[in-house]
Amino acid sequence: MQESKTTHDKQPTPDKPNPGLKRLDVLVGKWQSEGETTGSRDEPAVKIKGTDIYEWFDGDYFMIHHVDVLMGERQVKVIEMIGGYDVSSRTYPMRSFDSEGNFQTMQASVDEQGVWKFTGEKIRTTLVVADDGKTMTAKWERTDDGSTWQHWMDMKFTKVS
Repeated sequence: MQESKTTHDKQPTPDKPNPGLKRLDVLVGKWQSEGETTGSRDEPAVKIKGTDIYEWFDGDYFMIHHVDVLMGERQVKVIEMIGGYDVSSRTYPMRSFDSEGNFQTMQASVDEQGVWKFTGEKIRTTLVVADDGKTMTAKWERTDDGSTWQHWMDMKFTKVS
């Protein structure tokens, strides 16, 4: 008897990726990223510049997102896995790990107009992909208390491949 594939919570997975994952295709490619944090009385605004790469992991069940940016003089690298599509909530689980030892779990969703929302416990963003698929913009927010959200940074991405 052949065993079925299972996830960590023992729910069977399909033999083929859920078609809902195809909505992530809009992100695939290499992007030049640039932006700036908003700054505050305690922290100056910081310029951000680097690259973001989105690619499908073998099997097309998960997307890998690589980030390599300079935030001011500080280099930050992130690897993130996006995928598994939850049909009932229409969300994509996301898990990221960065070069400073941080771990983040988020949920992604996309509305009928193609606007993406990435939501975590302490950070969230709204990502808009241009109709031609060559640029994206993102507005990031963060919270320290879990309820009051503050504008954190703005980013622009230009597709290079």
